[in-house]
Amino acid sequence: MKPALKAVIFDMDGTLADTEELHRQAFNLAFEEGGCPLRWSRGEYKSLLAISGGKERILHCLQARGGDLARLKEETAALHRRKSELYKEKLETENVGLRPGIRRLLMECQREGILLAIATSSSRKNVETLLSGAFADGGLALFASIMTSDVVEGKKPSPAVYHAALAELELRPQDCIAVEDTKNGNAAALAAGVKTIITCHALTMDEDFDGAALVLDQLGEPGKPFKRLGGDAPAAGYVDLALLRAIHAWPQGAAIDRVRRNHSGGVKIAAKLRGAGRA
Repeated sequence: MKPALKAVIFDMDGTLADTEELHRQAFNLAFEEGGCPLRWSRGEYKSLLAISGGKERILHCLQARGGDLARLKEETAALHRRKSELYKEKLETENVGLRPGIRRLLMECQREGILLAIATSSSRKNVETLLSGAFADGGLALFASIMTSDVVEGKKPSPAVYHAALAELELRPQDCIAVEDTKNGNAAALAAGVKTIITCHALTMDEDFDGAALVLDQLGEPGKPFKRLGGDAPAAGYVDLALLRAIHAWPQGAAIDRVRRNHSGGVKIAAKLRGAGRA
């Protein structure tokens, strides 16, 4: 007998909300204020999304220009702190809505007793700001687990953040489905043994989502169907709990095993969380 679907784990940036352009703008503002020569065009930022984490992207670009690594790390930390402040301001003042189908699916899962979680390489502060804007005071309460870069060091495609979320939820990978938007996010979830649904956007449409059960342009709404871009699982119209359950029961194939063999990180973090009583 196949295990029942018990939880849905969401990425945040690009999955819950289309925030990547705000991130890019905040980076560029921080660079300008800090006298840094970096300026990221939309095309360059699209390429940089292959690197998980804002600090990591900044350091990568600064290192390409040369210089003392210790000094570059200090500059990176200062730039990223200011970028985070600017991004928070943008989230609070600009109308950043949830992506199509997200609110409807979250509410349906909550009504049916399906646990919700967030597994992101972003910060807890960014999660709180986004959710407070989208749901007022009730946003955080929707999620049984919120795992961020404040808790987990390993960035996607490392499965560390998924191992941590599973530990806190006290669930097995086969009890869950993940919703992601990037190649790194897909690889992270699969490496943890969690099936994936991918909701692409303009910055990730061309990425390789090997192993995903379903690849879509968005989750869709009644009367406003998604566009199916790939995957073998059954699909029609819009993603609801019935479709999630069908995908959960669908054979995953060999891709998930291949990805898991290539990514073994995260186990120590999950064990640490259990030991600390977080699971």
